[in-house]
Amino acid sequence: MFYRPADGHGLPHDPFKAIVSPRPIGWISTRSKSGEINLAPYSFFNALSTDPYLVWFSADGDKDSVVFARETGEFAVNLVGEKFAEQMNATSVDAPRGVSEFGYAGIEPAECRLIGAPHVKGAPAVLECRLTEIHEPKGLDGRWAGVFVITGEVVGIHIDDAMLTNGLFDQVKAGNLARLGYMDYSATTETFSMRRPRWSPKDGPAGS
Repeated sequence: MFYRPADGHGLPHDPFKAIVSPRPIGWISTRSKSGEINLAPYSFFNALSTDPYLVWFSADGDKDSVVFARETGEFAVNLVGEKFAEQMNATSVDAPRGVSEFGYAGIEPAECRLIGAPHVKGAPAVLECRLTEIHEPKGLDGRWAGVFVITGEVVGIHIDDAMLTNGLFDQVKAGNLARLGYMDYSATTETFSMRRPRWSPKDGPAGS
């Protein structure tokens, strides 16, 4: 099938998010200037670069994560291991501003080292971030897409030592959780490796 998004897909549910998957989940924790704490999952999340380490998440409108990160210039990204799946889902509740999702989901907050936002105690890994910019993306028609893209530089990284195998972060042990389409998720239960090829002159076209 082929369809133009402007014309609709004609399917029971929108396939877009199922196609663009699996997506890592940015479980974002923030603290407001007045001390309120927030924890929410964002499946539009990823890393941007490694020099410096930059990450971003995208939120519909002025969610608490956006407001608090804008106020303080800080946020933490908590890696969602499979054991946290139910609690992560609970923190997606549409609670009123000022209600702590940590308490709602029964999660213990822990203090970060370099930023004021808390992080999820026991998370397989945590990225402490300082805000670098807030982007308001637009469509082809120039209209704001209604989302804020929050970019931050990673200034500190926590890793649970139990997640290291031979000096490598073990994604299977951590059970990295990813968002699929619809109501679906996946957990990392196995991996495979491939070496990136390196070009050499013999790889050129025949006769070159």
